[in-house]
Formats: sequence, C-alpha cells, structure tokens
Amino acid sequence: MLNFNFYNPTEIFFGEGQISQVANAIPNNAKVLVVYGGGSIHKNGIYDQVSDALSGFSWEEFAGIEPNPTYQTCMQAVAKIKAEGFNFILAVGGGSVIDGSKFIAAAAEFSGEPWDILSKGGEVESALPIGVVLTLPATGSESNSFSVVSNSETQDKLPFASAYVQPKFAVLDPHVMKTLPQRQLTNGVVDAFVHTMEQYLTYPVDAKVQDRFAEGLLMTLMEEGPKLLSDEVDYKVRANVMWSATMALNGLIGAGVPQDWSTHMIGHEITAVYGLDHAQTLAVILPRMMFAQQESKRAKLLQYAERVLGLDISDEEQAIASAIELTEQFFHCVNMKTRLSDYGVGEEAVEVITSQLERHGMTALGEQQAVTLDKSRQIIAASL
Repeated sequence: MLNFNFYNPTEIFFGEGQISQVANAIPNNAKVLVVYGGGSIHKNGIYDQVSDALSGFSWEEFAGIEPNPTYQTCMQAVAKIKAEGFNFILAVGGGSVIDGSKFIAAAAEFSGEPWDILSKGGEVESALPIGVVLTLPATGSESNSFSVVSNSETQDKLPFASAYVQPKFAVLDPHVMKTLPQRQLTNGVVDAFVHTMEQYLTYPVDAKVQDRFAEGLLMTLMEEGPKLLSDEVDYKVRANVMWSATMALNGLIGAGVPQDWSTHMIGHEITAVYGLDHAQTLAVILPRMMFAQQESKRAKLLQYAERVLGLDISDEEQAIASAIELTEQFFHCVNMKTRLSDYGVGEEAVEVITSQLERHGMTALGEQQAVTLDKSRQIIAASL
C-alpha cells in the first residue's frame, strides 16, 4: 500500500426527510445564495423543502447552472455574490451544480483572474463555505474537493481541486431520485462505476481494504443499477446506489493506491467539443481503454474478472476478454450507449480530440503515464 493522507470533513445527512437538517448545518448569521440548475427542483418538491429549511435565514437564489457548468454562467453568480454580500453557498443539484458552486466559491475570493484557477493552476487560498442538497447521485462531488468547469467560448473543460471548496455538509435523501428521468439515472450509475474503476483498475499494491471496498461498490452498482430503470424500484435500491456514488469518490477507495483517470481526461475533451454527457463519454472510452491497457493492467483485470464478475481465470486471455465484454454489456443493461457513432460523432473526432488532448498537455495519461498521444488516438479510433 502506498503512503497516504486521508481526511474527509464533509458531514453527511443521509435518509428520508434529512433536507430539514440544512437549518441546523448553516451558521445562523449566514447570508445564503442557493445555487441550482434548470428548475426541476420546483417540480419535485425539493425547492419547497429547502425553502422551509431556510425560513430563518437571509437568502436568495441563482438558477441556470448548466449540465456542464460554464465559466461564463458561474461568473454571473460571482458578480451577484460580490454585489450583494453573500457569505454561504447552498448547492441544490447534482454534480454539475456542485462543481459550479465550488468554482463560484473559489472565484468569489480569488484575487486574480478566476479563469487562471482552471487554466493555469492558480492557487486557491480561500473560498466561501458550501453546503449541498444532492438531487442526482453520480459524481461524488458532494463530499470531495474536486470540480470541473467548461469555457463555452474556447471549448475547454478543465478540472481544479482545493480543500477550501470541500462541502461542509451534504444532504442525501434517496427519495429525490423518484422523479429523475432515466437518462440521469443511467448517467449516475455509469459515472459512479467508472469513478470506482479509475481508482481500482490499475496495478496491485496490496491495498486489500481499498480493493475490497471498491469491489463491493462495483458489485452493488452492477446489481442495483439496472433496477433503477424498473417501474417497481424501491427506496432500498435508490439508497444503495446513492451511497455507492458518494463512496466512489470521497477519497476512501483512492487512498494509498495508484489512480488512472485517463478515461476521464479523454472524456472531458469529447464533452467539450461534442457536448456528450460526461457519463456517456466514460462508457464509450472505458472498454477501449481496458483493451488497450490490458497488459499493464493484467493483474487487476484478472482480479476484477474473478472477484467482481465471478469468472474462471484459468484461461487468462479469455477471462480478460470476457471481463471487458461484460463491462460493456453492463453499460447496455442500464441503457447506456458505448460508441461515438451512437451519438452521431464521426471519424473526424479522432484528430479533433487528439488535438485537444495535446493542446491541454494530456500527452502521458494513466497511472504509469503510459497512455501517450498516439495511444489516445488509437483508443478514440477504436471507440467510433
């Protein structure tokens, strides 16, 4: 096991009716800006619950955070914060709203040009405190310090991380999933699954606890994920998927192990150029990444095949091929497409996305920096 520091200060309020805890989790003197997306929270009752919880606070709202939050929209929220003196952000939404809120929180106190946080690694030295009411389990952003924001003018989609934007608390009520459309449920399951794989499917370092946790998450998502699309889905299924998505990226399974993230880096560029949902890009790239990297990932691929998928690994080549095929079949089971052509993206994407990777310095990706630009080009071509 590798050396690591692990600290996760986000307080989790999990379960039915927990949105009311917002009233106790926010400081009494806070002036709160409620940040959300397209307005679905007005239709599913979440807005009313949040409003009730904030009845004793001074608060206003900022709506319109996009599915891939843009720098331009986030800066409108920053301007509102600076003009009106808000000192606490409550993000009510899924990963995009939370990611956008993290950037807003950092940009509101950043002394330079806020885009530098993303484009130049500008150091975040402070940020407004953030709380979360999660409406879509997927990214794990509700209990980590990572964010990804897009620039609609330059077709950039860039990440940043800072302990200052780690949410102070997050409310996870599985009942909010009742009204989510199938596309969002599918995205959530796939996103959580690939987050787990990026930290698990690398090379062995005898991190038995992390491996078993990760394998449990993968098995739970494969077992419960397809049930979300049933008409008879119950609270228990929603609860297990929601908690799996949070645990997939709260730092626990990634502590003390090598991490990959090459699938994500390629996926970010596809989203930036072609507008595919984040999870859609992950389902397209991951199977091809597994195939292209099967030699360097052989030990963990076989472990995944045996422990998670229950395959006989005596014929290693067949076991690895079957593991990759079953992974892609799982994506299909939750109604996720796995080819760029399924989304109308043609052969030109190979050079377009490769050029984007080169422009952003993504020329040596993966846990061993083995995914060169040429290998990325091959993976993208195989994903058509």
